[in-house]
Amino acid sequence: MNDRIIFFSKQDISLVTKALSSPIRQQILQLLYNRKMNILQIAEALKIHQSTCTQNIQILEKAGLVKSEMSAGEKRGAQKICTTSIEEVVISIQNENVQNDKVIETDMPIGLFNACDIHPPCGLVSETELIGYFDHPETFMEPHRATAQLIWFSHGFLEYGFPNKLPKGAKIKEICIKAEICSEYPGANENWPSDITVWMNGKEVGTWTSPGDMADKRGRLTPSWWLSEDSQYGFLKSWRITKEGSFTDGNRCSDITLDDLDIENHRHYVVKIGIKNNATNRGGLNLFGSNFGNYDQNIKLITYLDE
Repeated sequence: MNDRIIFFSKQDISLVTKALSSPIRQQILQLLYNRKMNILQIAEALKIHQSTCTQNIQILEKAGLVKSEMSAGEKRGAQKICTTSIEEVVISIQNENVQNDKVIETDMPIGLFNACDIHPPCGLVSETELIGYFDHPETFMEPHRATAQLIWFSHGFLEYGFPNKLPKGAKIKEICIKAEICSEYPGANENWPSDITVWMNGKEVGTWTSPGDMADKRGRLTPSWWLSEDSQYGFLKSWRITKEGSFTDGNRCSDITLDDLDIENHRHYVVKIGIKNNATNRGGLNLFGSNFGNYDQNIKLITYLDE
């Protein structure tokens, strides 16, 4: 149980809420944080009976909040050693069991861009190492870029080609582009706005202003070798193109509609993400892959079909 943040699906809600509902169990979690203790030590610290302590530990174990192992006792027999490293608990209420044949989804690795215009400061890293050199736009043409898990630059763009997997005769209800992104500042700065724009098939879908470059806490998926004072995670943002217009997180961002994208006459979708040269807030861009940041995804393009 090495993760500081633990994510639970909705099937686990009852177990987790029960485990966290008791003041005693809350105290046990605080007591065991980054520390190993046996049942007797916990009971004595909290001034409760060993049987009460054992019962509460079992509830925490069942919820996955405490890890225990048996060890030889100092004098005789065996003892249960307990610990936890969890700082945050996140519960997802998304319906994971829904199967919908009216949805076409493509997850594009962030390093598989087919065109770019990059300006320093800039760089790419994989899950294990730096790719090329810092602040060298030429690095963005390295074949090894395909393994990138974090990409950053001050302004410019990255362009991706997504396959058009639309079945013959199908009609599109909505297209959604999702990515984990934030501003780019040397190191990090939570108050560093940046106007991040998405284009599709040559049309400017809309702009979202990131509030800053985030490093107030470590990214859930960010590798341990990456410095804590550098960019840690982004915001999971979505751009939706519908028959009525385009929206960012539910807010209308442009009048571009599905008809403007001319989907039927394109073999693939062309998606571009970047910072315009004339942006009001030219605060750079960090783009996170599936093994960096907080979200286990790359750039997603989701097509919703009409019933």
